[in-house]
Amino acid sequence: MPQVVRSRTGALRGSSPVPPLPHRFRSLADREAVEVLHRAARVLVASLPALTDRLVEALYAQEPAYRAAIDSDRAEVWQEVHHSLRHNVGSLIQPREFRESAHRTSRWIGEVRAEQGVPLDAVLHAFRMGGAMVWQDLVDETARRDPDDIRLLVHVAADVWNFVDEHCGVVADAYRQAERRLSWRRENRQRLMVAALLDGTARIADLAEAAEMLGLPEQGRYAVLAVAGNHRGATGGAPAAAVGGAEAPLPGAGGGVRPSVTLPGPEGVARPSPALPAAEPGGAVLWHPGPDADFAILPLTGPSGELSELAATLDVPPGTRAGIGSAVEGLAALGEARRLAETALRACPASGGTVLLDEHLPDALVVSSPALAGALADRVLGPLERLDPTDRDVIVETLTAWLDADGSAQRAGARLYCHRNTVLNRLRRFEQLTGRCLTRPRDAVEVSLALAARRLVGG
Repeated sequence: MPQVVRSRTGALRGSSPVPPLPHRFRSLADREAVEVLHRAARVLVASLPALTDRLVEALYAQEPAYRAAIDSDRAEVWQEVHHSLRHNVGSLIQPREFRESAHRTSRWIGEVRAEQGVPLDAVLHAFRMGGAMVWQDLVDETARRDPDDIRLLVHVAADVWNFVDEHCGVVADAYRQAERRLSWRRENRQRLMVAALLDGTARIADLAEAAEMLGLPEQGRYAVLAVAGNHRGATGGAPAAAVGGAEAPLPGAGGGVRPSVTLPGPEGVARPSPALPAAEPGGAVLWHPGPDADFAILPLTGPSGELSELAATLDVPPGTRAGIGSAVEGLAALGEARRLAETALRACPASGGTVLLDEHLPDALVVSSPALAGALADRVLGPLERLDPTDRDVIVETLTAWLDADGSAQRAGARLYCHRNTVLNRLRRFEQLTGRCLTRPRDAVEVSLALAARRLVGG
């Protein structure tokens, strides 16, 4: 059996080690070091104005981010530095009395500098410069009073620098919290401004501010893109479309998800119409959510055919509908551009796709007045309702194919996989049932619009 020997500390060798004491007890040297620190710190408190002057000059010389603030209002920066030094040096002497006020001061500085846009690295550098200057003054004062006491400051050096690091942490936390608040306010202002522009409620006096805030020319050419899905959630919420497995809920809509489209060009990216306005790199495309569709403000800088090219290259996922309104002039006309985009969206087939309003004006006329469109469809196509549904659908399909083929029975027959005479027979039957003559321009226009109404508004 091994021999058990008691050490001078009372622990038994060969047994489990004794856990450390829960409290830190300072040695005699530590206590003497604290007294030396307090004596030197009291001298610093008495000469704080001179210390503040030197720190402000050092900041001006060594920290470029503070230079503009000092040039703008040196007195304000001086008061901030003096306030911080007074509380922080006071904390070295009376930590209990000054700790909370010192923390409040550091938090306040972090918030103010975040609001002023001073980089966080510069603020932390300024605090560390202040800590280094205070420490050097403590050493210099101690050397002046009694050089032998300098060795005692070693015992409190870690405490002083831990104090500096603690306040750097307080500043950083306050800075980041303020930054998040400022970001939220900025994004909320952008959201409200974009909403006002698209609603047509923005004041003329606010357009210059909106242009600067959003990075858009006040008098530029614009169009609006409206995007929606063709399915709705179980609760009747916003349109839904799943893209790449990522579904993001549309704000304020029950059960729906936002559609996603890919804008063409090098800056185009698949975007699920974010809740906050966001600019595409290089494209300044701003998105804004709505209850039934999402909208993108499209700055136009190219030729007149730019919208046609955009519509042709827009990447729209299956089941998603996209409508592009006509071009307008200036931010003040974005409300009208949104209404035009909504009209184009209503003219989009339920199965999905992209509709450029300028290329689908007859359909736009139909969806602009659903009641009149339904009345026209009933008047022109109503007699077909007496037929068997299958027979009726064949005649409607034939009419549609014939119109799409520019009145060519040959091409319509090829599309329908039947003989041209079969197409002509079905067209004659339609004329007999409805009393319309397809070779009469007025009747042909009415039939075309009635078919569009039946397809788009359920007439």
